Amino acid sequence: MGRATRRWMRDVQHLLVGVLADVAGLLVLALLVVAAVLAVAPSGRRVLVRAIGLQRRLADHQRLRTQPPVSSPYLPSRGDADVRTLLRDQATWRDLVWLVLPTQTWLALLTVLLTLTALQGLLLPVIHLIAPDSGVVYNGVPVTGLGVSLLGVPIGVGVGVLAALAPQAFLDVEARFTQALLGPTTARRLAGEVARLAETRSEAVDSSAAELRRIERDLHDGAQARLVAVTLHLGMAEELLDTDPAAARGLVREARSAAHDAIADLRALVRGIHPPLLADRGVGDALEALALASPVPVELDVRLGRRLPAPVESAAYFTAAELLTNAVKHAGAARIVASLHDTGDALVLRVHDDGRGGADPALGTGLRGIARRIEAFDGALELTSPAGGPTTVEAVLPCAS
Repeated sequence: MGRATRRWMRDVQHLLVGVLADVAGLLVLALLVVAAVLAVAPSGRRVLVRAIGLQRRLADHQRLRTQPPVSSPYLPSRGDADVRTLLRDQATWRDLVWLVLPTQTWLALLTVLLTLTALQGLLLPVIHLIAPDSGVVYNGVPVTGLGVSLLGVPIGVGVGVLAALAPQAFLDVEARFTQALLGPTTARRLAGEVARLAETRSEAVDSSAAELRRIERDLHDGAQARLVAVTLHLGMAEELLDTDPAAARGLVREARSAAHDAIADLRALVRGIHPPLLADRGVGDALEALALASPVPVELDVRLGRRLPAPVESAAYFTAAELLTNAVKHAGAARIVASLHDTGDALVLRVHDDGRGGADPALGTGLRGIARRIEAFDGALELTSPAGGPTTVEAVLPCAS
């Protein structure tokens, strides 16, 4: 069986599944009518809510099976939605129009009709030879002789070509119809975008507050404590300078050592905020230094033709650092392959490891933090991590020229 034939059968199967969806839609429509009549009572309103829920699940099934899939248009709800909330949502009424118009059934019937017409035209001479007096009519024309039956063959071939092309064309029609009727409106898309931006802004603010608390804690527990020790040692040395110079020199040495430790803590803290190499030489060289410092061998492929905006470079660097840490610490990887490519419109970071897999953003804060960092740039994070590995994470950061 050729590829074209398999595709045709797959498209026809898609249309036939659509017919079943239309039949289910008619049943849901009948349930909606009964529920609307009963909605005068509280119990009837609960039935109407359930019926609208069935309507939405059926519409969501249609959105998912459409290629490409259509995003949900429903307004976000808090808790259990009541009848008024559902009826105020414009998507509920558009779903209802979709139920009333069984478009998929008509497209499937038209496909079957074209196929049968093509087969009849191709078999018309055989039918005439077997039963010459059967009074066969083809496309409204009586078949009165062999010559007329032979004319049906080229017509059948032409209709057969249409029948072969029809399913794919009908699927395109169905996709456009689904997008127009079941897809989100411009207002709904804008509302969703506003809600998403508000969420990412809130998460960015929370993340910034947490980072400030971390810096404050590191300063308090690290450099500040060491500098206090330096002050105490110098004060004690000052008191002993005249009476016990040897002890004073020892205290000065301890103070100098504590000062060196405080400087190291401050450098580490600054490096955690924004590495100097990242600021001076860009994200490519910073990632190379990160790969060289990794305890697990990292194969790195960097393809950058320009310096990118500092926020984008910073996000890419810390995302890569977190992913490499996860691969070493949690996945038990023995080999890591990382790449960073500038496509012109986006910066694509990909990290692949041969670890144990099973990474799940719901099980920890690391991946959720990475996702929040990427979403703040309107980016996307894709994770593939089956149990047993391997794990592949791809982060896309928009950065148009």
